[in-house]
Amino acid sequence: MSQVAAYKKTAGREEAPISNNLIEEHGLLVKRIAYHLMTRLPPSVQVDDLIQSGMIGLLEASRNYDASQGASFETYAGIRIRGSMLDEIRKGDWAPRSLHRKVRELTKAMNEVEGKTGRDAKDAEVAEHMDISLDEYYQIIQHASGHRMFSFEDLVTGEDGFSESLIDNIETPSEQVEKEKFKEALKKAISGLPDRERLVMSLYYEEELNLRETGEVLGVSESRVCQIHSQALVRLKARMQDWINLL
Repeated sequence: MSQVAAYKKTAGREEAPISNNLIEEHGLLVKRIAYHLMTRLPPSVQVDDLIQSGMIGLLEASRNYDASQGASFETYAGIRIRGSMLDEIRKGDWAPRSLHRKVRELTKAMNEVEGKTGRDAKDAEVAEHMDISLDEYYQIIQHASGHRMFSFEDLVTGEDGFSESLIDNIETPSEQVEKEKFKEALKKAISGLPDRERLVMSLYYEEELNLRETGEVLGVSESRVCQIHSQALVRLKARMQDWINLL
């Protein structure tokens, strides 16, 4: 029995029956989100796995949706579907703890350097602050990127670019205010990125070019684009650290 079938069987015993029409009508939404995410994921991730986890998210959305809260079902379901897929992706993170530790140290170092200098931290400055060589700095970036430890979706999810953790239960006026503050803080952080990093983020997430296509626009290799993208996300995490600590 598939995970979806098992979930539906269990849900049927514990909750009100799920509308099959609702699931069928939004099955394409699951596939659209899955294939959209696949453009940003390594070949090792299987689209069928994303679709399966997305269906579970859709089922959960159909059980928990409250129309009185104002959001359309498609908007609410989209957030749940994407969140379920991201959970599935994170389960496949086989990065060693030592790498996670180094990434945390790198993010902290970048935050401290930028706080001290009042400008964008240079690679060499961050490496020096960490007391490592520049080659070691780039190795951390490369290895972490290969393990999918850097993901913009960890900061924002959903078509409107809201934090998954913040939007999960955003219904009250105060939470709406927090959502708007988060959006503004993130926009400011992105607009303040170094030119090349900001361009990569724009081409990759707004124009939806893949790494190879982005590299062709910039006139650099795909691996260099990956490095720039990872550095941009480290910088964003460093600059959004106060918000991340609240999530």
